[in-house]
Amino acid sequence: MTVIIGLEIHCQLDTATKLFCGCSTDYRDDHPNSHTCPVCLGLPGSLPKTNKKAVEYALRVAKALHCEVPEESEFSRKNYFYPDLNKGFQITQYDRPLAVCGHLDIEGDDGPKRVRITRVHMEEDPGRLVHKGGADRPRYTLVDYNRAGIPLIEIVTEPDLRSPREARKFLNKMRATLEYLGVFDSEKEGSLRVDANISIQGSERVEIKNITSYKGVEKALTFEVTRQRNSIRRGQKIVRETRHFVETRGVTTSSRSKEMEQDYRYFPEPDLKPLRVKDWAEAIVIPELPDARKQRFIQDYQLSPTHAATLTGDWQIAEFYETLPVEMRASTGTATWVADTLLGELNYRDMAIRHVPLEHFKELLIIRESGGITDRGAVEVLRTLLDQVKEKGGCEAPAECIKRLGLGVITTPEQGSEDPVTSAARDAITENPQAVDDYRKGRKEALNFLVGQVMKKTRGCAKPADVNRVLTGLLSGKE
Repeated sequence: MTVIIGLEIHCQLDTATKLFCGCSTDYRDDHPNSHTCPVCLGLPGSLPKTNKKAVEYALRVAKALHCEVPEESEFSRKNYFYPDLNKGFQITQYDRPLAVCGHLDIEGDDGPKRVRITRVHMEEDPGRLVHKGGADRPRYTLVDYNRAGIPLIEIVTEPDLRSPREARKFLNKMRATLEYLGVFDSEKEGSLRVDANISIQGSERVEIKNITSYKGVEKALTFEVTRQRNSIRRGQKIVRETRHFVETRGVTTSSRSKEMEQDYRYFPEPDLKPLRVKDWAEAIVIPELPDARKQRFIQDYQLSPTHAATLTGDWQIAEFYETLPVEMRASTGTATWVADTLLGELNYRDMAIRHVPLEHFKELLIIRESGGITDRGAVEVLRTLLDQVKEKGGCEAPAECIKRLGLGVITTPEQGSEDPVTSAARDAITENPQAVDDYRKGRKEALNFLVGQVMKKTRGCAKPADVNRVLTGLLSGKE
């Protein structure tokens, strides 16, 4: 049963004003309906005017996705009734979109894969419904039009994806590309929403609407694949419909029968002139994108493809890595620390790289690279600093944290006797006679066990090379 998936990605463009009026798009902390005007409310006599910056942002995306920009595109009216659509129609692009026939390359389930982009078109966002009430009072719904008129681009793919995992990889790559282009802010609520079309080959297509998270896309599609396959096995027919993803339960529920294009009665927007921007699109210069940056990291810093992909998959992480001293960027240890240790600790705490005081983390990396703290000690300091940031919004300097926790490297002289490392090694030998006996019988792995015991006693502050040397000397009778 071959799975066929296509995506429709709605991205809010990070412009200062709305698509067809001068209302501010910075509405999220303000009162409902405080960012509105006659144009975005669709009042009689008001006339829209296209936001030039929004068009430029859309053209950047089109160019990054290798799309063709036609000589002329135009806006249309999409007519349907819903409370959040204050005009009774949405201004969008229909049969003459801004850009067509592009692609985005990803690492698919079976190797490199090219996902075709059908079209990139511009449209305005509708308003937002706020549902109120509950057990103690009747349910009711309020409408907030602050979001109405926010500039959107819709990126429509061909049905080239074959699994929920591929869909999530595609979305991660698309998000990274949009961030590199500087056209949207992924931290803003509702900045990226996804509609997913999914079918089992030979059956009807189902659309899942308004999925608002990357993980949610994979979960929704995974549930829907299972639901459709089970229905087919039971001999049931898949109905063409629109479904809603209930993220708290991880399931999709039937919403309504699927509308057809003719139901929207599209016709050209009479108040807006067609866009003729092909020459403008050709002149736009886009920044370095994730794939190009990945190759540069591999060539310039001699990083592994895996580390390079992780470090360039998020624009903020890549920018942070490039601020490190050049000799550190070319260090495998540094790449591992940022790509594996730092990101792992951030994911565990549900934090983003923007939450990290980057100068503090850079200081910790420099101390680690200079030998002022061991890897194990540095991990403990990192965890302490991140916990402080999450609880208090800030953290102490790494050097102060190392001193307070007593995690500085313990050194031992070549001919020393009762320094902390030697003392801990003597205790480990006394407490583990079986391991000592095994080592003297030729079982070299017993030494690794004893090294671990010494590292535990020194809280990871001793250098492994010193521990090995001291233990070997004591076990051979040289110390």
